Amino acid sequence: MSIFQDNNTLGKAYGLFRRNFRMSFIYEKCSIGGDNMIIDFIKMDWGVIILAIGFFILLLTDIHLERNMVRLFMYTTVMILIYSFTCFVEAYLGSLDYYTIMRSLLSAFNYSIINFIIINIILIIFPDNKKLLYIPALINMLASFISIPTKIVFGFSESNIFYRGPLGFLPYIVSAIYLIYLAGCLLIKRRNLREDRGILLFVIGTSAVCYLYPIIMHSANSSWYNLTIIINMVLCYLFLLQKYTKTDPLTGLLNRQSYYGDLDKHSSEITAIVTMDMNGLKTINDNEGHTAGDNALKTLANCFLKAAMEKQRLYRIGGDEYVIICFNSDEAEVIDLIKRIRKEVADTRYACSIGYAMVRDGISVEQAYKTADQMLYKEKKEYYMTQNQVVSFQEIN
Repeated sequence: MSIFQDNNTLGKAYGLFRRNFRMSFIYEKCSIGGDNMIIDFIKMDWGVIILAIGFFILLLTDIHLERNMVRLFMYTTVMILIYSFTCFVEAYLGSLDYYTIMRSLLSAFNYSIINFIIINIILIIFPDNKKLLYIPALINMLASFISIPTKIVFGFSESNIFYRGPLGFLPYIVSAIYLIYLAGCLLIKRRNLREDRGILLFVIGTSAVCYLYPIIMHSANSSWYNLTIIINMVLCYLFLLQKYTKTDPLTGLLNRQSYYGDLDKHSSEITAIVTMDMNGLKTINDNEGHTAGDNALKTLANCFLKAAMEKQRLYRIGGDEYVIICFNSDEAEVIDLIKRIRKEVADTRYACSIGYAMVRDGISVEQAYKTADQMLYKEKKEYYMTQNQVVSFQEIN
């Protein structure tokens, strides 16, 4: 008999649940109060609810992130709220001394949604990942719901005791795979700055606790886990906003503000400055339009990114001006970098001039930049003379 078909049974059962279910994350022996399940849920997950609603309102007024990214944040926030409530109800059903099919449905749902939340976090941090990410989650969801009649992942005895089936470890193995994949993307992708990795590794580590522990400890109270998840969502949002202030919106490279900040912050580690300047941007803008000019700047930026290594950080500091700061790199490494840049640019229809200078004893970063710039403009003049182009003084400078 379903508990939702008998009000007396529901009332008695819920009264038993309220007496026995403890909010150990607040007070070790403080029972849930109130006569209404929704009120008790609000009391238990007050932090999650308030933070989620406030975050949702903040997202509605966002003007910095792309609309698709904002929607992804919104969807994930709603999913976390739903997951919080279904965990609460499933825990309530687990306090009964008899089994109801609703508990199996909610367990299958919770085993499924948890992986889709992880996928959304991956897509928030690394939006270029493909939809193939959904395949393991879909397989896990199918197995979880098939488990209701077959018990292949989980099951419940007539006395409402949980047990694992032959594939009982599948849900959190899939979750672990996603978290390992997320950590691998963070450590492998060279475009992530060293200082960015700290907060992202913190999010991954705490998310691992949040996602895996409630699945392993089936009857555990999930309120503080869900609070950690929504806090990590806010941290990801703040991380993206900070990244927005440090990034050139056209090319995705670090901007002039980041350049000056890194000069001051990492001055002792800088060993070389490489400057690049596009040739013929004005001609492209005049003859093909500014959209073509923007495409040229983005193409060159991608060439520079492909050429740069871990110790070489790339900035766009002006219209067609780029700089690479080299950290703890010797001159041979800098020359190899320039060779890679020339090779990448040679595969496009565009051209650029390059200069470099080493930061040595008695030579400051500012002096090295001026020396590199002088080398660049010497090469730029030679380029225009070779091409037999007549160029105004303004374009050269």
